[in-house]
Amino acid sequence: MFDLSGRVAVVTGGAGNLGREYTRALLEAGALVVVADIRSEIAAEVADAAVAACGSEAFGVGVDVASKDDIGRMTTTVLEKWGRLDILINNAAIDPKFDSDSAAQQHYSFEDYPLDLWQRSMNVNLTGAFLCAQAAGRVMVQQGGGVMVNVCSTYGLVAPDQRLYRQEGEVAQTLFKPADYGVTKAGIAQLTRYLAVYWGDKNIRVNTLTPGGVRLAQDDGFVQRYEQRTPIGRMANLGEMSGALLFLVSDASSYMTGANLVVDGGWTAW
Repeated sequence: MFDLSGRVAVVTGGAGNLGREYTRALLEAGALVVVADIRSEIAAEVADAAVAACGSEAFGVGVDVASKDDIGRMTTTVLEKWGRLDILINNAAIDPKFDSDSAAQQHYSFEDYPLDLWQRSMNVNLTGAFLCAQAAGRVMVQQGGGVMVNVCSTYGLVAPDQRLYRQEGEVAQTLFKPADYGVTKAGIAQLTRYLAVYWGDKNIRVNTLTPGGVRLAQDDGFVQRYEQRTPIGRMANLGEMSGALLFLVSDASSYMTGANLVVDGGWTAW
């Protein structure tokens, strides 16, 4: 049920932390993978390293998901190489906690949040998913089916607990999780529902994967506060979303569409 041999998958944001894990999981299941990322050289490196470790085939492609022209070129490249597109993972997103070029977003209170930063998140996180789904959907309709997974966040389901971002000893809080991140992720979940119904009779399944907090390079204070707030008592390890992703893109979930698979250690249970 989990075998993806011969299926072609595109992972946007493929050079990011989770994108790399998704790429490896897909390759291990036999898929042919396109690592799509705005950082073209890193995307190529990720693809080569993943193939060396896991086998199958992959290549990297530079793409700005907020650009319809870029996405069109990427789709054409995929079809010219492999002739089909079976799986789309809409994973690309701006997350200021891990994107160094977006880190300044955390330093604005909501009252002073710049419009250009808000719009940038909308363009990448939400419009990017719309454009990628649109392009892949055209192909999937013509070939008779496909699968899409839109990657959400717990902050698309519940509001961020801003106390997690308050530095110890601060009189006034200086770091915040910005509103645009959660708003775009909530939009992702609704896009899933819309597309699942829209393409329900076209053999195209669309589901949402909602990861909880993943342990990466966060400071110890944040990790401790996060873990105290999580029923399972810890943050996720980097590879713990891959099994859920593999389930959603494979025949194991063949009767599942329009759903949201939440893998958050119980974060949204209370």
